[in-house]
Amino acid sequence: MVYLTRIEHFNAAHKLYNPNWSKEKNHEVFGKCANENWHGHNFELYVTIKGEPDPETGFIFDAKKLGELVNEKVIEKLDHRNLNVDVDFMQGKLCSIENLVTGIWKELEPHLPPPVQLHCLKLVETAKIFVEYYGGK
Repeated sequence: MVYLTRIEHFNAAHKLYNPNWSKEKNHEVFGKCANENWHGHNFELYVTIKGEPDPETGFIFDAKKLGELVNEKVIEKLDHRNLNVDVDFMQGKLCSIENLVTGIWKELEPHLPPPVQLHCLKLVETAKIFVEYYGGK
């Protein structure tokens, strides 16, 4: 099995805010991230796929095509957007990095041609915070 990772970038704003809680509780739990005026990040998205190299190309999947797919299905929906307001797959969800990475997986995974499989997404929010997601429920 061979693993290939493509890195893409996007910039987006969001806030962490649970509408079922008071303003005070939100600030207690989320701190500055609950700022009513939002805050932003320069995200890095690592998309790792897996498969066996094609004997004719040597690729498990063309890295350029992977970049195009990620940009079309994910980055165009997220880049320079308000994740809480503008992104359809985040509607009705708390806009945490954990929920964002699972939403990205659901947007991307169905569009990879068999036998290529999505192995892992790594989403970097800051120099100190990132999540990894390997699919599943």
